[in-house]
Amino acid sequence: MAKSILQVTEDEYRRIVDINQTSVFLGMKTTIPSMQKAGGGSIVNVSSINGLVGGAIGYTDTKFAVRGMTKAAAVECAHYGIRVNSVHPGVIATPMVVQEDTKAAVEEFAKQIPIKRIAEPEEITNLVLFLASDESSYSTGAEFVADGGVTAI
Repeated sequence: MAKSILQVTEDEYRRIVDINQTSVFLGMKTTIPSMQKAGGGSIVNVSSINGLVGGAIGYTDTKFAVRGMTKAAAVECAHYGIRVNSVHPGVIATPMVVQEDTKAAVEEFAKQIPIKRIAEPEEITNLVLFLASDESSYSTGAEFVADGGVTAI
């Protein structure tokens, strides 16, 4: 369960930042030089719908940061032919989500999703593959939401 801002310790907060935010920064920093040499490429950062709407402290703010880094990198890297976009998935049927102790809560949440189900991993994978391909050659600095309509309500 998510802790409130008053309950989260500084060490816990910094760990979330390292995992969700610093890792994205380091991934782009490491990848961009080889893409520059290659004459272009596509970076797809995975955020969350919590990068678009409110949620738990630490998680939400780092996912918002992924949005910002994506947009900043898209502008900075455009002249190298490097596109940078972000994907914002909702709940995905991963082992962590569908385990017994969370299964009932996820099923209940799915009833609130306009399309009445959570995403299959392949649905997010297909979106990432599209953004990595030349078929999305005019998309950069954009946010692609795959949440079954959650952020539309």
